[in-house]
Amino acid sequence: MPDDRNRPQAPKPDTAAIIQKLFRDEPQEPAPEATPVGVLVPEGELEAPAPTPAQSVPADVATPEGVVETPPGTEDALEAARAAAGTRWYVIHTYSGYENKVRTNLERRVESMNVQEKIFRILVPTEDEIEIKDGKRRIAKKKVFPGYVLVEMTMDDDSWYVVRNTPGVTGFVGSGTKPLPLQDKEVKAILRQLGDETPKFRITYQKGSAVRINSGPFMDFSGVVDEILPEKEKVRVLVSIFGRETPVELDFAQVEKI
Repeated sequence: MPDDRNRPQAPKPDTAAIIQKLFRDEPQEPAPEATPVGVLVPEGELEAPAPTPAQSVPADVATPEGVVETPPGTEDALEAARAAAGTRWYVIHTYSGYENKVRTNLERRVESMNVQEKIFRILVPTEDEIEIKDGKRRIAKKKVFPGYVLVEMTMDDDSWYVVRNTPGVTGFVGSGTKPLPLQDKEVKAILRQLGDETPKFRITYQKGSAVRINSGPFMDFSGVVDEILPEKEKVRVLVSIFGRETPVELDFAQVEKI
């Protein structure tokens, strides 16, 4: 049986591998116990040197720039780790009407090309919109940015290639050939808008448009739009009553364009 002292020393932990494990939310193995002070250990008996503080503190997230002291297992910790690694939100152009197909294609390519640690969320921002048609009210999904898809990613040659060569993608939004990330305030505004589930009315008319009233005491009256009040979700219509134009304030749902 070979002498333990002749056994080769285990290699030092790979910092890049630890970072990747953190991004995959895999639990870290417990660090080996340090040798008590004053106790001599024969040479070669320890499997590996004591880990550095950045590797041994499970409550922190290791990044190339250091350690982000954020509790693990939370969305905030993951966001902090991604931000420290250079992860940003980018916007890509797509063929009109192909936004959802591009998202599906890109999700498949991320998985098949094993770049889950560089490309994260892929969004086609939509909002619920109330549409009045033939006097009937219905809710439909409306794309907030037609022809665009948002991608959260760490930009390098590999991730750029995966996104840029996805079928339906025509390019990144940026200056020349350099993709430009969204500013943090822009991302927060978009995500906040997506979190608002209150349906909005689709307004198909403008000031001066001829409209018909489809409900209420003035049902079947016609008039002309005088003012649109989006903050109140109302419209002021000039209606001819007894030969005089009278302003009537109505809900968006009560009016349809002729």
